[in-house]
Amino acid sequence: MNIINIKDKNLFYVGGVVRDEILGRKSFDIDITYVGNAIEYCRRIASVEVIQENPDFGTVRVNIGGKEVDFASTRSESYPHKGHLPVVEKIGCSLKEDVLRRDFTVNALAKNTLTGEIIDYTGGLEDLKNKKLRVLHDKSFIDDPTRIIRGLKFSVRFGFELEEHTRKLQEEYLANINYDMSYKRVKKELVETFNLNSQLAFEKFINEGIYKLVTEQETALPNVNIEKLANDYSAASWLVYVGVLKDLSRLPLTKAEQKILDDIPQTKLETDFELYKAFENAKIETVLLYAILYDEIGARRYLDNLHNIKISVTGKDLQLLGLKPSPKYQEIFDEVLKAKLQNPDMTKNDEIDFVRYNL
Repeated sequence: MNIINIKDKNLFYVGGVVRDEILGRKSFDIDITYVGNAIEYCRRIASVEVIQENPDFGTVRVNIGGKEVDFASTRSESYPHKGHLPVVEKIGCSLKEDVLRRDFTVNALAKNTLTGEIIDYTGGLEDLKNKKLRVLHDKSFIDDPTRIIRGLKFSVRFGFELEEHTRKLQEEYLANINYDMSYKRVKKELVETFNLNSQLAFEKFINEGIYKLVTEQETALPNVNIEKLANDYSAASWLVYVGVLKDLSRLPLTKAEQKILDDIPQTKLETDFELYKAFENAKIETVLLYAILYDEIGARRYLDNLHNIKISVTGKDLQLLGLKPSPKYQEIFDEVLKAKLQNPDMTKNDEIDFVRYNL
């Protein structure tokens, strides 16, 4: 692991980067921790350019040889307001205190940049070997319920299962949820989890009741393989999964995300014309959610056969036929569209003839 060229007895790689190296996987995140005050440490290094400092959390972003790297001070935290961001109690604590604030034992491993020694205070190496996810203390999910979604994400990414006691703690929390939590953080974890586009993750999400973190309304597993559906149309968006839930009012959705949900028809559409008119200006996520919730066959028909059909006749053509501009134009265009949906090979001349002889 040669992420940085600085070696120091008080400098450690911590968390996912150590876990992934042991598993032989490419790491998505790099967590470098200094035992002490990382800001003061980086200021002392001549080869490091400090870019940004966050004294409240003891973190600092620096430039090392043209690469931006984040350093964190060891710190201890507490959760005076359960389910929300923790409060930093001490910056510059021991390495052991620092790793004990983390989510699972497999993410609490550290590696010394000087000696390469792996430091394991929590049994993370054994849990990696046994493919188990174990929380570090019994109030872990109470402090931070998003760890339940993180556990789901890690179980799918690595093929791990919750350790028995951890599963019991999860079940106990899901049976008595404190809905006063940071839904910005919940959404972040949902996005990361379901952008993996995993049917297995979704089945666990529903069957294990993890979805109850988002809504109190009961939700059953749809009879559609969402992973296959999303892959078929290159639309592996987290919202295609989470949008199946009946109530997302707690999540801080963007206007674009909310529109995707608002545009979903509330009943099954019976004709090609209804499908076309419902989805001609909709995002593909809307169509896929309709497929999951109401009619997969109809949604696939729209995406496979209908959505590229366009009529060619224009208002100018109607004027040349002697029809004065009026709201009736839209009715005429709709009738032409119905005809073309039945016969996609219609040319523009065919459309004009259709108007001339039928309307």
